[in-house]
Parts: sequence; structure tokens; C-alpha cells
Amino acid sequence: MPDRFQVTKADEDTVLDYHQDESASGKLLGDIHDETLDSGDIHRAEENQKSNIDPNLYLYDDDLATRPHISTFISSIANYENTIPAATDPDAKPPAPSARMGTLIGVFLPCIQNIFGVILFIRLTWVVGTAGAICGFLIVLTCCCVTMLTAISMSAIATNGVVPAGGSYFMISRSLGPEFGGAVGMLFYTGTTLAAAMYIVGAVEIVLTYMAPWASIFGDFTKDADAMYNNFRVYGTILLIFMGLIVFVGVKFVNKFATVALACVIFSIIAVYVGIFDNIHGNEKLYMCVLGKRLLKDIPIDNCTKDDSFMRDIYCPNNKCDDYYLNNNVSKVKGIKGLASGVFYDNVFPSFLEKGQFISYGHDSVDIENIGNESYNQIMADITTTFTLLIGIFFPSVTGIMAGSNRSGDLADAQKSIPIGTICAILTTSTVYLSSVLFFAGTVDNLLLRDKFGQSIGGKLVVANIAWPNQWVILIGSFLSTLGAGLQSLTGAPRLLQAIARDEIIPFLAPFAKSSKRGEPTRALLLTIVICQCGILLGNVDLLAPLLSMFFLMCYGFVNLACAVQTLLRTPNWRPRFKYYHWSLSLIGLTLCISVMIMTSWYFALLAMGMAVVIYKYIEYRGAEKEWGDGIRGMALTAARFSLLRLEEGPPHTKNWRPQILVLSKLNDNFLPKYRKIFSFATQLKAGKGLTICVSVLKGDHTKIANKAVDAKSTLRKYMIDEKVKGFCDILVAQQIGEGLSSVIQTIGLGGMKPNTVIIGWPYSWRQEGRNSWRTFIQTVRTVDACHMALMVPKGINFYPESNHKIGGNIDIWWIVHDGGLLMLLPFLLKQHRTWRNCKLRIFTVAQIEDNSIQMKKDLKTFLYHLRIEADVEVVEMNNSDISAYTYERTLMMEQRNQMLRALGLNKKENSKVESHNDEKRNSIDSDGPEETDAPETTSSKDESTEKADSKFKSNVKPDEFNVRRMHTAIKLNEVIVEKSQDAQLVIMNLPGPPREVRAERESNYMEFLEVLTEGLEKVLMVRGGGREVITIYS
Repeated sequence: MPDRFQVTKADEDTVLDYHQDESASGKLLGDIHDETLDSGDIHRAEENQKSNIDPNLYLYDDDLATRPHISTFISSIANYENTIPAATDPDAKPPAPSARMGTLIGVFLPCIQNIFGVILFIRLTWVVGTAGAICGFLIVLTCCCVTMLTAISMSAIATNGVVPAGGSYFMISRSLGPEFGGAVGMLFYTGTTLAAAMYIVGAVEIVLTYMAPWASIFGDFTKDADAMYNNFRVYGTILLIFMGLIVFVGVKFVNKFATVALACVIFSIIAVYVGIFDNIHGNEKLYMCVLGKRLLKDIPIDNCTKDDSFMRDIYCPNNKCDDYYLNNNVSKVKGIKGLASGVFYDNVFPSFLEKGQFISYGHDSVDIENIGNESYNQIMADITTTFTLLIGIFFPSVTGIMAGSNRSGDLADAQKSIPIGTICAILTTSTVYLSSVLFFAGTVDNLLLRDKFGQSIGGKLVVANIAWPNQWVILIGSFLSTLGAGLQSLTGAPRLLQAIARDEIIPFLAPFAKSSKRGEPTRALLLTIVICQCGILLGNVDLLAPLLSMFFLMCYGFVNLACAVQTLLRTPNWRPRFKYYHWSLSLIGLTLCISVMIMTSWYFALLAMGMAVVIYKYIEYRGAEKEWGDGIRGMALTAARFSLLRLEEGPPHTKNWRPQILVLSKLNDNFLPKYRKIFSFATQLKAGKGLTICVSVLKGDHTKIANKAVDAKSTLRKYMIDEKVKGFCDILVAQQIGEGLSSVIQTIGLGGMKPNTVIIGWPYSWRQEGRNSWRTFIQTVRTVDACHMALMVPKGINFYPESNHKIGGNIDIWWIVHDGGLLMLLPFLLKQHRTWRNCKLRIFTVAQIEDNSIQMKKDLKTFLYHLRIEADVEVVEMNNSDISAYTYERTLMMEQRNQMLRALGLNKKENSKVESHNDEKRNSIDSDGPEETDAPETTSSKDESTEKADSKFKSNVKPDEFNVRRMHTAIKLNEVIVEKSQDAQLVIMNLPGPPREVRAERESNYMEFLEVLTEGLEKVLMVRGGGREVITIYS
């Protein structure tokens, strides 16, 4: 035997006999395969198994065989990652481990890059001119409010654990279930794909309209809109094929080009701001030709006069002049007037037009209506404009807020960086957009703002001509940034589709789950290109923008819905580290999303909603097997039946686990619950919003005491009402209390609404053999263990606080073995109740000999950070001391008592008297718990046979080694716990497993170990998990 197990005062005669008796085993009943094993085999097997166990943890030795020690558990999970790999170049060498990104590089800049897009450069000036400064400001503000409220909801979800990559799809699918997740995932994919189409068409528009108009293959597109859109379709298809090839073979280039595109966006915006202040008094570079109040195109500024034959030839064909031409003068108007000019007041109010009306100053029908059939060179509105339509066109400019959450795996601290980075990016971009609305309205003439394609100034981009030092900075910068955004969309969309396919929630997408030999989602890329081509065939940014806005608005709406639902349900797993959210903000965001969708384009909104409904019903019809939780009465019963049938499908996901409590209440002789505060404790745990069932078992024949059972149930119900326990109660009559409790535990509940947690009181009278309460207690513990249910044993229940009291202090958790995280979840649920809300959590764990205590504490803090639980952490290092003489003597007394009782066959009364041998060095039983019987008195004299037997056992009985080890653990742990937690309001600790052998002395020893472990502690909650995870770090 190793030296550390030797008793300090022992010699050769005290060496433990390994074959004297079987030792206790704390394994689950399911691990028992053969109860007839030879005791020697059992001892030898246990000796080999326990040789590497820390001597301070022998009481938990059998638990450690199936449940990991805390140091092992947290080191494996604290820094675990679960993210979808980012796009990588299959031919590249494996990169060195990259440094974790912070808020700026990892979230803020990617969001900036994704939010700023093509609309800023080619449509914002037109939106401002058409809507006016006030309505334009409201349009931008509305869109920004939608994204800000969505970002708040997204921040709550993203900080509710470690969020895998995948943006809104993963957030919603893991929050609202596979049906909603699949529907939103496909909407998000479709929106991202159409965004690529919009970027491609926008890039082609920039090149053909402003950089190389000579490249048109369908003639002069300034005179024919159809020719322009046909150009966009052809060149867009060519560009799509080229970009698709780049994505397929050159992902490395895409990732590097993203940096270039970001630099172009930032530099272009800076150039615009500098240009606005550089042209504060306007410039003489741009002049427009205006006939009366109508804006003209394709008129050289030198020919802008009625005396010039160029104008007369246009408006007076066949010597018959246009009436409007004859009645109005031709004038030259400066396009860029500058902030000092006061042009802002001309751009305050909206100038909405219908398709075919002329762009002109004011709203006079004479100026805007095309009375004749000829438009000559006057610029006309190509679409009917309204406030809501402009919202739909502008909204894609504020999308891209998911970029940070998609990179959560690359962030040093995702729960800090995602909210800060995303919200700061939205504030920055919103500031740029809102200020641009005011600056554009105060700098540019109203007619030029409304000239969508810059035809009045020779096909130039309005924003480019504001910028400093010249227009090519904006043209090149906007083209490259738009190209980069398109490449990012074509790269991300196939991987999102592949992620949805791999989740196997939409069966027909299964072929797209496969990757090529190069690791690329080739099939998903081909489908993405096909859908993108359909968008390009629309050929018009003004049609694509409202369409893809629908899909993004649906996604954002579901993000807000997910946050609101989680907040209102108050599930135990909903513990966002981001605190600045509220369900009302989420509902406002959801309402805004739906309102904007319907106002912008009701038919596009119906298309997006119809698509979501079809996918949802399809997933529901095919059976989503993924698990990631009068007339009104008839409706409630129908809903309950439907929910119960759904819950029957399988156990809940870890995130949906909540304590469904079964309270086993003991009744006294008057059929009143013995411990009223056990109901208070159940109420205080109801922050979990689970089911509560209170049951008591009466001993007897149901046919004879049925009336008493009814009365007892009424009393039990009254106690529940008084303690505000929301749940059900019942009474079971059985011949034996233990069998009745076993039946209740096995059969209670209906379908999926079965209790998963049992609360049972501590048997304070277990030492009084006549009561036999310890047999019932251990039998119940075994039954709960066999049913894989969690168990809570409150000791000192009468000292627990009332539900209407508020207490302060510490709740101490002594975490020895990992049993699914129940020890972490219970104090969190207690703190949700006002009684415990002001208490602080302290978590203690014991370091084994080989553990690095400093690293263990760091890992435990990381684990708690991911769990969103605030607690102080302390790692206790217990000295590897020899077993003391006190431990040896106490073990000897315990075994001596058991063997004397067995050998002498004492009756119940004599058993009570012999109890005095154990009470000499034992603290008195808790004052709050003993049953209403007199404590056994010490007898001063024994009969002759008892004295002889006593002397015989004192000389011959040697304690079992494993009992010594367990007693050593109980004493050492108790000393440390009392030292650290004596003043704690509640001490929560692991309940060691019950003995495997159904033998009286083993069971009695087990009760003694628990008594020693909790000595000197006023309020203790012993907890044993049900063998499954109940808390997770993931969202």
C-alpha cells in the first residue's frame, strides 16, 4: 500500500485486509453487469482503477470513472471552436496560426466594407433630389433604424454563447428551430446571391455610363433605355462568368482583393467629403442647359441658346417648333453650387414623378407633363417614384451588418467585439449617409440631383464631379469596391448554401452539401451563378434593389423575432452578455421590417413571404429531425395535445433544457407536508419556467384510505398555493413507501412533459435504525440515477429563506466532477428570483496533484465567460497529507457499529441504544431536521454478552481500506469547505454516487460519508446530474 494511505499510528497488524469485504462503488446501476462477481476480483479491479486517483477525491472515485474531473473538462471546452471554415485557397500551403483579430480589424472594418456599396455612389444623389432633404433624411434614418434595432437583437443572440459562422441562418435556426432556420437560411442565401447580381449590374453601369460609353453594343443608350439595359445584361453576364471563374480557382485573390476594395471605399468617401468643402462656393466646371424649367440632355453648353441652330434643328423640325420651346427661354445653370449658395432650401421638399414625366423645377403640370408625343432632348423619369419605393432602393446600402458575426471564430473576444464593432459600424455608416443627404442637398442643384445617369452633364457621375481632386478617383474607386463586394457575395453565398445543405433540414439540397476535391463548394457555386444570372437579366439596379431588400428585411425581421421570443420565454440558456437589449426594441424592429417590406413593394414582399412559408411547410412536412425546445379551452387543449406530440419526438436540446421538477414531499402523521420550505425552494427555481409536480406517498391500502388521500392532496395543493408553486400535485398510496416513490419517479408526467429533476429531503433520522429512512432515501437515489434524472437534496431545509425575503451574501459552488453543468445552472436560476438576486456566486474546484492550478483557474474563468455567468473563481489545492488517526478511528467506529448490529441481531430498540458508540465523537444532528422522536440516550451499562462482543470487535475488527479512503476524502473536503464557505448563504456541491451493493452496512457507510462531508454547514444543496448536458456555451 502506498505510504500516503498508511495510518500514522498503525503497524503491520493494522494493514487492511483487501479480501475482508467488498468495497462500496458509486457507479450507475447501468454499469452493473454481474452482481455475483467474486469480492476479490472486485477489490483488485477497483485497486487498479483507483491507483491514479487523488487521495483527496476518493469519495468521488466511481463518479470520476464516468464523469470527468473539472480540470479535465474545462481544459477541453474552454477554448473550443465551432465555426465554418472560411474560404481558403486549396493550393496554398497551410498557413501559420493567425493572431486573433480585435474589434477594429475583425468586425468594424468588414462591416464598413459590406455596408458601403454601389448605391452610395450611383443612386444616393438621385434619392436626395427626388425625395428632398427632409424625406431623404427620413428614408435613410428609417433604413438605419431597422439595421440598428436588428444589430441590438443580433448582439444579444451573438453574445448568448459562442456563435458559429453563418450569420442570421445559424442564429435563427438555433433560436427558433429548423423550420424557421431553413426558411430564413434560403432567404438569406437568395438575398446574398441577388446582391451579387446588383453589384455586377452596378459595376457595368459605372463602366458603360460614366467611363466607356463608346463600348455600347446596342447603339446610343442615352436615347433608348432598353438599349442601356440590354448592354447591362450582356456585359453583366460576361462579368459574372469571369468573376465565377475567379471564385472557383482563385479564392486567395478574392480574400486579398477585399482589402483593396475596402481601401477604395474609404478613400472614395473621404474624397467626396473633401470635395464638398473644396467646392463650398461651387465650381464652374459643370453647367446644365435648361429649357424653361425642364432639364435638357445632349446639348453642348456652347450651343445652349435659342439663337443657335443646334437647338432650333432639334425643336423645330420641318419648320414647326414645339410650343414649350417657343414659350420659354433657354438658360445655363451651374450644377455644383456649393454649400454657401443656399441651394439647400431648393432641395428641402420632395419632387416625386410618374414614369414619363419631365424633370423640371417645381410641380407645375405645364412643366412636368408631356402633352405631345415627342420628348426631344428633355430628360424624363424612367420609373414612378414614391417615398416607399426609394426606401426599397436605398435599403441595400445599409445591409451587411452580419459580417462581424460571420467571423466569430477569428475574433479574440467575439462576445465583446461583435456588439461593439457592429453597432459602431452602423453608427459610422449612418452618420456618413445622413450627413451625405444634407451635404448633397446643400451643394448640388435640384435638377442635377434628379438626373439619375448624369445625361445633362455629358454622362458624368454626379458624386464623382463633387469629389476632390477629380472624378476618376470616385469612378475607379466605386468600380473596384463594387467589384469586390460582388466577389465577396459570390464567395459567401455558395458556402452558406452548402452549410444549409449539410444541416440536412432541406432534403432536396443534399447534392449541394458535397465539396470538390479541392474543397470548394462547386455545385453550390454553379447554382449561385445560375440564380445570379436570373437577377442580371432584370438588367436594372432599381428593380434588383427592392427585390433583394425583401429578402434581407425578412432575415432581419426573423433576427428580431428570435431575440424577442428568447427574451419573453426566459429560457435558462438565454443569458446574453450584451445587456442593452429589450424585447420591445426587438418587436419594434420586427414591425419596421414588415412595414417597410409592404410599403416598398407589396408584391415583392408577398414573393419573399411566400417563399419562406413554402420552405417552412416543406421542412415541417418532411419532418425536421434536427434539435437545436368553451372555445378558448378547446383551443388550449388542442395546442397542448399538438405540443405534447411534438415533444414526444425526443429529448430536448441542451439549450432548451430546463428543470422540470418533481418534488417528493414527506407527510407527517397528520398528513401535512413535513418541510414547508421545500416548496419555497421549488418556487425559487422556477426562473427556469419548467414544469413542477409535487407528490407525496402514503403507506397503506388505497381502498381503505382513499378519503385520506383526497384530504392529503387538498392539503398539498394548499401548501403549493401558499408558496406560489405553479404546477400540479398528486398523492400515491402504496404498500411500501420506497416502492411508491420508485413508481412515481418512473411513471410521472405525460409524453415529453416528464420531470427531469427530483427534489427529495434529507433523512435526518437515518441513524435511528427503527426509522429505516436511509433505506428509502438510497433506494430513491438509485431509482433517480437509473432513470437518468437530476437529483437535488437540500440539507438544512428549515434554514432556507422564505420566498418573500431578500438575502445577500455568497452562493458557493463546490464543483468536484462535471455532471452536465447542473451545478452552474442552478445558482443562475436561483439568482433570477428576488430572494437570491443580491447574492454573489463563488465557484470552488479542487486541483488534483498533476493539475496546473493557474491554468485551471484561467480555463475556468474562460468557461464561465462563455457561459455568460459572473462568478468569482478559486482553485483549492489540498495537501496530500497522510490519513489521520481521527479518520482511522472514525472509520473503525462506523464499521464496528455495522458489524456489531449484524452479529448480535439487535432489535430496533437495542439498535437505538448502540448508536451511542458513534455519537461520542460526532457532532449533534442538525437542529432543523430531526424527526419528532427523542434522540437516543447513551447507556451507562450493558449486559454481559454485549460487553464481550464489544471487546471482541475492538480487538479484531480492521477498517476496510476503501472506507478509510472515502472517510479521508469526506473529512478533508469538509475541512476545506467549512473554512471557505461557512458563512455562505448556500453551499452547492456534487452528491457522490450511491453504493453499488445493496447491503445495509454499505448503505449506512454512504450516509455516514455524506453526514461527515456536510458537517458544520447550515444550508447545503447536494446535486447529482442526470447524465446529460444541461448548459452550453454555444448560442
